[in-house]
Formats: sequence, C-alpha cells, structure tokens
Amino acid sequence: MKKYGFAVGIAVVLMTAIVAMAAPPEHFDAKGKMPSEFTIEFQQEQRAALPFDDERDFEEMRKGFIAAPAYRQIMADAGNVAWDMGKYDFLLEEGQDYDSINPSLQRQALLNMNYGLYEVMPDVYQIRGFDLANITFIRSDTGWIIFDPLTARETARAALQFINEQLGERPVVAVVYSHSHGDHFGGVRGVVEESDVISGKVQVIAPVGFMQNAVAENVYAGTAMARRMFFQYGVLLPASPYGHVDQSIGKNTAAGDLGLIAPNVVIEDDFEEMTVDGVRMVFQNTPGTEAPAEMNTFFPDKKLLWAAENITGTIHNIYTLRGALVRDALKWSKEINAAIYRFGPDIEVMMASHSWPRWGHDRVIEVMQDQRDTYANLNNGVLHLANQGVTINQIHNVYEVPAALQNKWHARSYHGSVEHNSRAVLNRYLGYWDGNPTTLIPLSPADSAPLYVEMMGGAEKILAKGQTLYDEGKYKLATEILNKLVYAEPGNQPAKDLLADNFEQLGYRMESPSVRNSFLAAAFELRNGIVKGVTPHGTGPDMIRAMGTGLWLDYLAIRLDGSKVSGLSGKINLVTPDNGEQYVIELNNETLTSIEGYLAGDADLTITIDREDLIPVMMGIATLDDQAKAGKATLEGDRTVFDRLRLAMADFDIYFELMPGTARRDLAQGKTNPLQVQPGTIDSGVD
Repeated sequence: MKKYGFAVGIAVVLMTAIVAMAAPPEHFDAKGKMPSEFTIEFQQEQRAALPFDDERDFEEMRKGFIAAPAYRQIMADAGNVAWDMGKYDFLLEEGQDYDSINPSLQRQALLNMNYGLYEVMPDVYQIRGFDLANITFIRSDTGWIIFDPLTARETARAALQFINEQLGERPVVAVVYSHSHGDHFGGVRGVVEESDVISGKVQVIAPVGFMQNAVAENVYAGTAMARRMFFQYGVLLPASPYGHVDQSIGKNTAAGDLGLIAPNVVIEDDFEEMTVDGVRMVFQNTPGTEAPAEMNTFFPDKKLLWAAENITGTIHNIYTLRGALVRDALKWSKEINAAIYRFGPDIEVMMASHSWPRWGHDRVIEVMQDQRDTYANLNNGVLHLANQGVTINQIHNVYEVPAALQNKWHARSYHGSVEHNSRAVLNRYLGYWDGNPTTLIPLSPADSAPLYVEMMGGAEKILAKGQTLYDEGKYKLATEILNKLVYAEPGNQPAKDLLADNFEQLGYRMESPSVRNSFLAAAFELRNGIVKGVTPHGTGPDMIRAMGTGLWLDYLAIRLDGSKVSGLSGKINLVTPDNGEQYVIELNNETLTSIEGYLAGDADLTITIDREDLIPVMMGIATLDDQAKAGKATLEGDRTVFDRLRLAMADFDIYFELMPGTARRDLAQGKTNPLQVQPGTIDSGVD
C-alpha cells in the first residue's frame, strides 16, 4: 500500500517476486459488486485517520528472517490442499490500495504474510505462515522443545522438517500446549509419536484443565459452532480482495488431520517453575482468559515471555462469533497485569502463538500495558454505561475505546470487534434482555417479518426503498428492511440479492475479518445457496477418544428427539470394567439424564463393555450389538428403552440455514450410527 513504504522489503523477506501494480482482479461471484463510491469514501477516511506512519510492526515482523520454503502449498494426507499461503499473494502487490478491504485490515493482512523460519533470539525460533498459529522451537540440551504444534499433522510435520533442514536435525524432546484450542495442539502427531509420550521419552506439558476443555468446550453445541465458523472464518470464501483476506491472528485454519495426544505433565499451580532438557521455564496459569485452560511461560535465563494467545497483534474475542461461552475481559486484563508485575522487570522479548515478537523492554511493556488497559476498559467502560441505562441493543453504538488506545495498532480490534465485544461484556453481566418487555419474549423473525412487510406496503415497496437506500450508501438502514422481507419471503431472490449487495458493502468496510467474513459469507449464501467444500477438521479419533464417557452421554442427551420417546421411561446401567466407571442412564419426561458412580437396582438393562471397546461405538466404526456379537459387550435385561432411544437419536446436519432461503437439500448428511459422535460436531475451537 502506498502509505506503508515497505512492500519491497516484505517481498524480499518472503522470497516472493513483486507483482507490478495492476487493476484489482474481477470479483469471484458473478453477482458480486465493486466497492461503491460511499465505501471508497469511507476507506479514504480510514487511510487519513489512522497512524500508518508507525511501521514498528513491520520492522518486528521482518526481524530474524532465516529462510522460506520454495513451496507455498502443503498437501493433506487425504489428498486435499491443507494449506495454501500462495493464494494470498495478491496482498503483496506493490502500492495497491484495495477499496474492498478496510485499510487497517489490509495492513494487518500484510503483516500476516510472514512465511518461513525466523530467529527470535539465540536458540529460539518460530515458523510462521504454515497454519493459523505459529509453531515455536526452543533449542534445548539435546533436541527441540516445541510450543503449540499447529492445527494439523501435515502442517506441523512440514514445519519440523523445514527447521531441521535449515538448522540441523534434532529430536523433539518436549511439546508444550499453551491452551485448549485446536490450532495449538492439533498437529502434535506430526512432530511426536504417542508411544514416546506414553513411555515418558517425550514430555507433553499442558495447563490444568486442558484435556477436559480441549473437548468439552465444543461438544454440546459443536454442530452449530462448526456451521457458524463458516461465517466467522469465511472458510469457503475464495481468497480475494472481495472475499477472504485474513483472519487477524493468521491467514486461516489448515484443513488437515487434527489429532490429540494427552499431556503427561500438567501445570497445576498459578506459577510453577520447571526445567526441561536444560531450559528453565516459569509457567503462569491463566484460566478463563482467551481459553478456559491457558498458560503463559517465562524463560528467566533468556528474559523471554511466551504470551500464549493472551497478548497477540490484536485485541481478541470476548465473544467469538462461531459461539462459545462469553469470556471475562476483566480477568484477562488482570492476568496480563500479573505477568507485568511478576516478569515485567526482567522481560526483554515477548513472543506469542500468533503474530510476531516484540523486542526491547520498553516496547514489550508498552504492548502489555496497552492490551491490559484495552481489556480492562472494555469491561469497565461497558459497565459504566450499562449502569446508566445503556442496553445490549445500544451499547455497540455508544461504547468507544479511549482515543489514546485507538491510535495504537496493537490495541486495534481485529480478531474481536469493539461492537460485538462490547455486547458480549454486557451480556456476561446482564444477559440478552434489554429491559423492554417487547424483547423479553420476541416473535421469531419468520413470524414477525410478514407483519412488517404488510405494514410497509409489500415486497415491491420494500425493494424499491431498499434500492434507494443502497444507492444512497445507507447500507445498515437498507438491511433493516430487506432482512424483514427475506424472512417473510425466503424464496424472493431479488430481495436476497439486494440484501447481499448491502451486506457486501458493509463487509468491505469492516476492520475485523471475523465481522467482514460474516457479512461476505452471508452475501455469498444469499446469492448462491449454501455451498460445500473442504473445511478444517474438528472431529477425529483422538478427539473422540479423549471425550469422557459422561461427556458422550451428555452429547447423546442433546441428540435425543424427545417427541419420539413420549410416554416411555426406564433406566440403563452402563459399566466399563477396564476403567472402573459406572453410570445410571435414565429416560424420563422425554429427557435423558445420567449420573456417574451409581448403579440402579431397578435398571431395565445393564450394558457391560470396556471403555476401550466403547470407543469404536462412539466413532461409528461398530455398534453395541456388533461388540456384543464379538464377545466384547453384554446387554442383559429388557432392551425396549435402549432400542427406542437408538431410533430417537437425531442426526445434526451442519449445512443448516443461517440466512433464510439458502438451504440446498442435496447437502444433507447421511444417517449415522445412532450412538456415534457425528463428523463435524466437535468444532476445532480455533479463536
């Protein structure tokens, strides 16, 4: 971009030839629109208002570059492309200001074009641009200590191979999972063998609560989360100035094989020091920040802070749009503050699982303090307004980040957005209701929309007014009325197309790629229907194996269609002798409940199966009857309740509508085994 003055340097660093400035490419969608005059004016205002002269981030992202591989794609073992950095090369065009991309986001997207091996300091290296996250290598006495082995086996394997080619082959002696999101542990099988972990030859270190949260956070609403990820991450949007450009903390998530090896070392205390193969570390547990289980790590002998995903090149999500429990902005701020006061006097370098490192004590403390204050102000400022009567339906239009922080690039809200994060804070404390009884028990949109359409004079008048508002650049106003029409008439394609046009212009303006992607993906589906493609993997053998029996039973209770067992009641005992577990499963009032540690004397049926033999049932490889025929299970008693329950298990279809009138019948999944954890129902939890 013209204002930056560093495109040539970045291209050299990335070993990528500069492409002569050219006109923006054609839109990938035949119905897509170019940026309007109003959007262009908005982008120009952003270029004039933001501190583009501050180029410290670019100096830091280039620092320590060693080499980049000749390839730009990494193939998945399944045959698809797991990772493609080259598809974003349009961002490297010299002097190109894309009016279809918010200038601040274009800057962040260019920063995330890091690709290759970098030295952070002697014996500390990162490979960036191989996946959504960074993979970090610490040279220890006898090998590598790896922090966060990416999302997929294939990308992690490629990273290990590349660093060994560049710096000499060394064995992996330890892996550290900084937290319980899939892009920080899913590639572990690409760098270590599970047998070496079980034997203790390789240490796998994780924060307390890691295993439970790595699976549980994404089980109960896993299908819904995975579907909503299509919008937040724009996983099926083409890489294009008019489509996907970035994910703020990296380019996007690899579509490879996500695995999980259980840790053999768990950090329990708030602060815990240990030495791993000659490298001294102090772990700081930070639960309830960016993830339910997360930890920072300080290296006293190196004066280096590993900030996990608590401090990256963006303000993060308090509420992630794919769905998750609302996070605690105040606690997040306090944990950063604890790191400042515990380690701050000695810190000279800070790196993290995303973005680029910071060097120099003053620079590191500046970033830490500013992010601490941004999260704290988000919490305190929203509650300050809420206590004066500002509601959840107003807060995003009222709350503002302090001006001093708005002018700091590292305090900009890329992964989160000020708008949806402010609503999240208010929701955390006060819930979704704004205090107006009209919104306490609201009509569903499909029920209320016909009334609005009738009162507005019908579809033709709404379309005419919507077009006028679009032509005037009043896109939010246009969406307000067109959204009603689309809900009232889901088959009205002109209405869907015009709503998509307005979504598209709003998406072009968004600084947060999560919000941009949501607008653009919704526009694409409104125009074309729901499309299918290769997406990041969430469910796999490792994730299902790690799912506790109780969690699996809770998941089956969610899948139960209660209307199909109306009037039926009964009890089933489940015994897994190899691990000593026992459960009572009770059907009553069309509801399935379970309790661990008990057996019912009046149970209708007792199922006895080793936990190890139950796993194939959970995976859908075998049924309980298959295991019984093989002598691996017994079912003693009356099977009536059990057989009815199996028939009443619903299959969740990940391709459900997010916008009305977009479903395509041919995309429905086939019937699964009734007790199987369905493919795609555990989201990979990347955010």
